[in-house]
Amino acid sequence: MAAWPAVPLLINLGGSLLGFVATVTLIPAFTDRFVAARLFGEDLNKTSRRPVPEAQGVISGAVFLIILFCFIPVPFLRCFVEEQCAAFPHDEFVELIGSLLAICCMIFLGFADDVLNLRWRHKLLLPTMASLPLLMVYFTNFGNTTIVVPKPFRVLLGMHLDLGILYYVYMGMLAVFCTNAINILAGINGIEAGQSLVIAASIIIFNIVELNGDYRDDHIFSLYFMIPFFFTTLGLFYHNWYPSRVFVGDTFCYFAGMTFAVVGILGHFSKTMLLFFIPQVLNFLYSLPQLFHVIPCPRHRLPRLNPSTGKLEMSYSKFKTRSLSALGTNILKVVKILHVVDVRSGTDEDGEYTECNNMTLINFVIKLIGPTHERNLTLLLLLIQVLGSTIAFSIRYQLVRLFYDV
Repeated sequence: MAAWPAVPLLINLGGSLLGFVATVTLIPAFTDRFVAARLFGEDLNKTSRRPVPEAQGVISGAVFLIILFCFIPVPFLRCFVEEQCAAFPHDEFVELIGSLLAICCMIFLGFADDVLNLRWRHKLLLPTMASLPLLMVYFTNFGNTTIVVPKPFRVLLGMHLDLGILYYVYMGMLAVFCTNAINILAGINGIEAGQSLVIAASIIIFNIVELNGDYRDDHIFSLYFMIPFFFTTLGLFYHNWYPSRVFVGDTFCYFAGMTFAVVGILGHFSKTMLLFFIPQVLNFLYSLPQLFHVIPCPRHRLPRLNPSTGKLEMSYSKFKTRSLSALGTNILKVVKILHVVDVRSGTDEDGEYTECNNMTLINFVIKLIGPTHERNLTLLLLLIQVLGSTIAFSIRYQLVRLFYDV
């Protein structure tokens, strides 16, 4: 892959631009087919109740796969010229095929989720199953499970630490986190595709910066996936932006998350990639009490529209006070003192009740700035994502010296 990096990258870029055009064109062309198949929903944050096609991530995902399927021979063009190829790079070929298999599995399972409306425990299982090809490729091609210990812990653990099977557990959990982290930061027009675009752009910038480093081939491999992903997602974002004409569905969230996991694991920069997920990590931590049902969690946690103002307000979870566990009661007391959750209590015909805002980053932003228009809210959240990437680059190239020898 390192012999002619410019030629494969230019071909990849050309195919990606065609993929953008194809995605923008195909989504409206298939709108009626999705509605006829009853794959549609209503935009709960709009006064109109027109059907909006769902699971459109399957179209951008299919275009992405077609681009990369056609691209498979390109990195190995030098091997078609016998004098320039001493031996076919089977390890690189397996890496490429295994990555596509993992992404393809995730698109299929994500579409199954959109159609069958699977439970949350299945949403955790599906990425685990789809990551198995990825883990096998890592095992056969690399198999290295030794990490460099951060400076503060070297007195206890030494310079290097072999995690063994725990490293594979970490990579599997990384795939689960990436897919679900995007899925739970959702609910307003453009946010799923928008945050994925910012993360993809951040990874592309990071890869380009690192092309002159020691791990050039790993970053070229990452670019082969990130460039088509960016442009096909851009085409999807065009239709998903406010007012959304389509919904991306769980298909896109799984597809995006697995693509990020693939390049992070096989590109050997999983820690850096997690830094680009700072807003998603914060959203996950903020959501933990509801995700683990310590605090009752409704099916939809998206903000609610106030029809009289046309602005989005925080949505709430209402439940009987006596149904809350001791742990849940203590958590609500703490978050109320810290003013990070709006907690209310009262009495109705069913007795004492408690309600709190749904614990998502979207609702938290509304809590800070007050009711706001959906488009402005999406823009603000995307700016937070950009700020997160800026912080990530600062940590990666500046603060990293506190923990590692660079």
